[in-house]
Amino acid sequence: MTRFDQAFAAVSDRMHQPSAPQARRVQASSLSSLIERVNSTKQRYQPGRS
Repeated sequence: MTRFDQAFAAVSDRMHQPSAPQARRVQASSLSSLIERVNSTKQRYQPGRS
């Protein structure tokens, strides 16, 4: 077996194994909420002010 064949076989084996349970994801913010936060932050930023 070549190195490529071995790597391909390893990846193939991993794909067929059941995946481990994933941690619960925190509910994602909506896109509009994210845009509002970015815009709010941009308005508070004043160049040249420390």
